[in-house]
Amino acid sequence: QVQLVESGGGSVQAGESLGLSCTASGSIVDINVMGWYRQAPGKQRELVATISNGGTTTYRDSVKGRFKISGDTAKNTVYLQMNSLKPEDTAVYACYVNVDELESEIFSRGNNYWGQGTQVTVSS
Repeated sequence: QVQLVESGGGSVQAGESLGLSCTASGSIVDINVMGWYRQAPGKQRELVATISNGGTTTYRDSVKGRFKISGDTAKNTVYLQMNSLKPEDTAVYACYVNVDELESEIFSRGNNYWGQGTQVTVSS
């Protein structure tokens, strides 16, 4: 099993910045991808950004140029720096990892885990 511990989030005014972090621990052999999803009230969950173990990043169009995802492989930690926040960024942000695991001597690839989420509220 893999555990994800998120921190950051909070309430800010439009135009301000916030940072999120997420640390993974447990039966991890390799982390393939880390990222962030968000879900606003009444809306579907959407992928915000990802970073691969090779450092390749992806962003949804609405956050490009404002958000930056980064990772620290030594700490199994992913960060999301959110700048120029807008009210439409308000959502619960949840960390995501895709990992290869070794648990009870059983190796498995490509397992997905999500954190519980942290609230980000942006007021106008």
